[in-house]
Amino acid sequence: MKTIITLVLATITTIGTFAQTPTTDNIKSINEVVTADTVEWGWLNPLRGDKSPAAGKLWGDRTKNEPAGFLVKFNKGFSSPPHIHNITYRGVVIKGLLHNDDEQAEKQWLPAGSYWQQPAGEAHITAADGEENMAFLDIQEGPYLVQPTDEAFDNGERPINVDKTNLVWLNAKDIEWVSEKSNVETAFLWGSHEKNQLRASLIKLPAGFKGKIKNLSPNFRAVVISGGISHQFSKKEDKKELNAPSYFGAEENATSIISAEKETVLYIRSNGEFEVK
Repeated sequence: MKTIITLVLATITTIGTFAQTPTTDNIKSINEVVTADTVEWGWLNPLRGDKSPAAGKLWGDRTKNEPAGFLVKFNKGFSSPPHIHNITYRGVVIKGLLHNDDEQAEKQWLPAGSYWQQPAGEAHITAADGEENMAFLDIQEGPYLVQPTDEAFDNGERPINVDKTNLVWLNAKDIEWVSEKSNVETAFLWGSHEKNQLRASLIKLPAGFKGKIKNLSPNFRAVVISGGISHQFSKKEDKKELNAPSYFGAEENATSIISAEKETVLYIRSNGEFEVK
């Protein structure tokens, strides 16, 4: 059975000495925005039709061998058969209650704001118990496939379930890339802070926040997990309202001008440094 693990910033690198999951992303991000109402939806497993969870594209193509970020919606009471995936994925719960574990494990319902990692090759089930259930999934390679458990294998990585209440949030004063006056908090999720290595964190913006996020890496992608922001790449363009589960990507050295009326949590995945001011 998986255990709940407390995360500490900068002390955890990708789990598993022999992990096969890529640690860099060579696809350069561009300035782009996908609002919650423009997400393109289909079926996660088209062969199962409406018996499959719905899947919404944010970036990349999960059916190809490339990094991708996408949304998954589950009906209340959904429970998958035991299965494996050919690649590792990471997930953050946006709505409802989700369970992801070994078939024999007692249900551990993860509420919105929780995080989990599902290693390639490990048998598991996924279930949902909220009235509305949605998660964001992040993959570093593809295609994303569902395969039978008799093809299970060990890729050296280990599963992780982190309830929202077990996340460790650090204040801006403890972080070099955040202005001390911003009151921004962060919770490290996965990856490495070594140069050019992929890493992902949750960033919590306080209600009333007004500022900028400058991307300093070739690849920067952000998903609104809760709350919402007004966003623009320059003051010359109109503001766009990005409510959960909207997404924006930024090219290297691009600056996003943002404001948040209410407390907002962003999932930020980058291939290097960024600054919050």
